[in-house]
Amino acid sequence: MAITVVVVEDEDNARLNILEHLNSLGYETLGFSTLAEARACLERGEGDIFIVDVQLPDGYGPDLLLESHRLPFRPPMIVITAYGDIEMAVEAMRNGASDFVTKPFQLSQLADSVKRASEVVYMRRELAHWRETQTRGVNFIIGKSPAMQRVILQARKAAQAQVSVLITGETGTGKDVLARFIHQNGPRASKPYIAINCAAIQPTMIESELFGHEAGAFTGAEKRKHGLIEVADGGVLFMDEISSMSLDMQAKLLRAIEEQAIRRVGGTTMIKVDVQIIAASNRNLQEMIRLQQFRQDLYYRLKVVDLHLPPLRERKEDIPELVGYFIRHHNAKLGMNVQDVTPSAMEALIRYDWPGNIRELNHAIERAMLFCNGHVIDLGDLPADVIQP
Repeated sequence: MAITVVVVEDEDNARLNILEHLNSLGYETLGFSTLAEARACLERGEGDIFIVDVQLPDGYGPDLLLESHRLPFRPPMIVITAYGDIEMAVEAMRNGASDFVTKPFQLSQLADSVKRASEVVYMRRELAHWRETQTRGVNFIIGKSPAMQRVILQARKAAQAQVSVLITGETGTGKDVLARFIHQNGPRASKPYIAINCAAIQPTMIESELFGHEAGAFTGAEKRKHGLIEVADGGVLFMDEISSMSLDMQAKLLRAIEEQAIRRVGGTTMIKVDVQIIAASNRNLQEMIRLQQFRQDLYYRLKVVDLHLPPLRERKEDIPELVGYFIRHHNAKLGMNVQDVTPSAMEALIRYDWPGNIRELNHAIERAMLFCNGHVIDLGDLPADVIQP
C-alpha cells in the first residue's frame, strides 16, 4: 500500500518540484499552499507524512505539530524553512517533528528525510497488523476423512506457491476458515489478510470497495479512499461469493489480476499491487459459465488451485473432532467447563445430515452447552431436529 506525502508550501514552483520528485520515487502526494488546507487534510486523516513550511500565508506551519498530538495516529512531520536557526529546529524537534530541513536544500536530501519517515509509517502499519492477527485466533480442524486430508495438503502447497485459489463448497463448509488457513501457512502470513463478501456489497459500490476512489469521483466521495485490493498489497484478498459479481465487474477484476495493477474510480494513475487472490463460491461456476453468467477466462485465472470442501454429511468421521473443538472454543467464550458428550448424544450428532454443515454444528454445540446440566452434553440438550431428523 503506497505512502501518501502531504506537501504544505506556499511557493508554487517549490511545491510542484517537491511533488514531482516524490511522485517519481513512487510516493502518492497531496499539495497545499495554506495552513487551513493542511489542517483540514490532517483532520481527514489523508496523509501518512507531512512536509510543512514554517512561514505560511495564514499561519505558522509547525502549529500542525501541536495539533497532531491529540490524534490517535500522528503522522511524521518534516519541517522546512528559509530561516534555519538552531532555536527553531530545537523547538520543532521537541514538539515532535521527525526532521528539519533548511532551504535551500537538494531534493535528494528531502527524499532521504521522507524515506526515514516512511520506515516509521511501515513499522506502525506492521504493529497494527500484528495486534490484529494476535486477536484473530484462526484454527482449522483437519479431521480424519481422506477428502479433508487431500484438501489441506493442496492448500498448504497453494499457500507456499502464492497462487490464486478457488474454493468451492456448500454454505457453512468453512470456506472462509480455509482461506485464513492458506494465508497463515504461506510466506504472506505476516502481511494483511483482507476479506470481502461480494454478495453483501451493492453492485454499484463494489468497484469502489475493491479499487478505491479519488475525492470527487462521484456524489458523496468527499475524500480519497484506498480500495481493499490496495489495502491487501503484499498479502491475501479473500473474495467470498464471487459468483454474485456482475460480468462487467468480473472483467475489471480479471484485468487487475493479469496486470497486477489497479486504478481508483475517478483516477488516472495505475497503482501496482502484489496480492494473492482467494475466491470462494457455493454455486456451480461451470454451470454459470454455460449460462453466460460467469466469465470463463476469470474462472480459469482464479482456479490455478481448485479446492472443494466436502459437506459435513460426507465426512462424518470428522464430527467428534469438530465437536471437541467447538466445546473448547465455547468454554472459553462463555466461561463454562463442559468436558464431555454422552454416547447417545454423539450418536445423534453423527447420524444427523447437517444441511447447514459446520456452521450448523457449531451453533448446535453452543446451544447444547447453554442448556446442559453440569459438565456433560446429553441427548436432551441437543436441538430437536438433531435428535429427530
